[in-house]
Amino acid sequence: MAQVLEFKLPDLGEGLTEAEIVRWMVEVGDVVAVDQPVVEVETAKAMVEVPCPYGGVVTARFGEEGAELPVGAPLLTVAVGEGADGHRPVGDPGSGGAVRAPRAEETGEREKTSEGSGNVLVGYGTSQAPARRRRVRPERRASGMASGAGAAGAAVSGVASGAAPSGRANGRVRAAEPVDGPVPVISPLVRRLARQNGLDLRELTGSGPDGLILRADVEYALRAAAAQGGRTAAPEAGPRPAGPVREHTSAPAAGTAPSTVPPGGIRIPLKGVRGAVADKLSRSRREIPDATCWVDADATELMRARTAMNAAGGPKISLLALLARICTAALARFPELNSTVDTQAREVVQFDHVHLGFAAQTDRGLVVPVVRDAHARDAEGLTAEFARLTEAARAGRLTPGELTGGTFTLNNYGVFGVDGSTPIVNHPEAAMLGVGRIVPKPWVHEGELAVRQVVQLSLTFDHRVCDGGTAGGFLRYVADCVEQPAVLLRTL
Repeated sequence: MAQVLEFKLPDLGEGLTEAEIVRWMVEVGDVVAVDQPVVEVETAKAMVEVPCPYGGVVTARFGEEGAELPVGAPLLTVAVGEGADGHRPVGDPGSGGAVRAPRAEETGEREKTSEGSGNVLVGYGTSQAPARRRRVRPERRASGMASGAGAAGAAVSGVASGAAPSGRANGRVRAAEPVDGPVPVISPLVRRLARQNGLDLRELTGSGPDGLILRADVEYALRAAAAQGGRTAAPEAGPRPAGPVREHTSAPAAGTAPSTVPPGGIRIPLKGVRGAVADKLSRSRREIPDATCWVDADATELMRARTAMNAAGGPKISLLALLARICTAALARFPELNSTVDTQAREVVQFDHVHLGFAAQTDRGLVVPVVRDAHARDAEGLTAEFARLTEAARAGRLTPGELTGGTFTLNNYGVFGVDGSTPIVNHPEAAMLGVGRIVPKPWVHEGELAVRQVVQLSLTFDHRVCDGGTAGGFLRYVADCVEQPAVLLRTL
């Protein structure tokens, strides 16, 4: 006899609490294998294909493309075991049977099914059967599959086409959990929103699966409190909006001033990669007392050196790789800039390694992949790693680990045809080197006016980690290496 197993959105790591469904890769009724990707989701850091740890027949999908789901919310259900080949879950509607929980002797099927899964994201995987298994409650299965009729007559197609999670029934919010039990909240964003507005989550009725309290519930309570004259209290159970409120709604939050933006125009939600970049840049401006210095440098000899390297045979060396090699050499001389500030301990933490981030523009927005241990790579190795990460960034295949942990960032904005910029430090790093375009300009060379390949270099740094002398020394050393690449030989 088949069982219906529920697969929830797993923890994708790096503190991520939600993801947006980009593309479903399976339909209801499809047969899936263990570790087969079933949905592509977008987090604030990357796009990820999520594999299913169960093999069987898909009986339901939760969430349409474009919907945002919190970690732990149901993604889909799969009928596994004997009887799944008939594309009918437990409690086949055609036979009039009711949905039921699996018997104790059937639990071995789940263990058998989940064996052999080696596909592990962060926080879940099925390489070994879990020691404890959640008991499947009949009432939850019935409410999750029925869409207005009794569980005995609920069809599988009804689950995918519009059945709401068990937290709602006919537009009403179900009874609240006991106030002395644990608060059913997954997202720390929801907890913070409630805490900032003095809202007691124990007084709320969750509209998510199993009474899960969503951000929409908190915002509903705050609007109700504002309508009652500012008193924060749990609203009466009653009709809610037909669909969940998106995390990044354009409506002003409760307690904030009305928007001064005139009506009309196109509203673009700050979500996903663009939202993450906006949050990080805003935090950088709030927390980091930055300063910028810049210098023009004659890059003619650097360009000649690169041409000679590529003419010698072997893999081509990129200009970005040469600039990265110069950066790592400069950071070895000025380690103050390869650091971060621990504000709680009031300490500057200097790193003994260089994880070099580089800005990459993609169709999804600006991302900063990180080259691990850049100080230990030569120009050829750096070229290969830059190419690999850039390709992954444009394809949306960067993992959260490849987008975090940087200690210094190199930003080549010259590819956009501009000469200079004042970069914003990539929080929590302490500095960023910006490189403009390399163009022919009049330049005094060996006492005579000549046309040389000139580039503008700019360094934005956290003034807490060093003073102008250190920042100027770093930038001057970089410029000297650009003008005379042989200077690097002293550190090889």
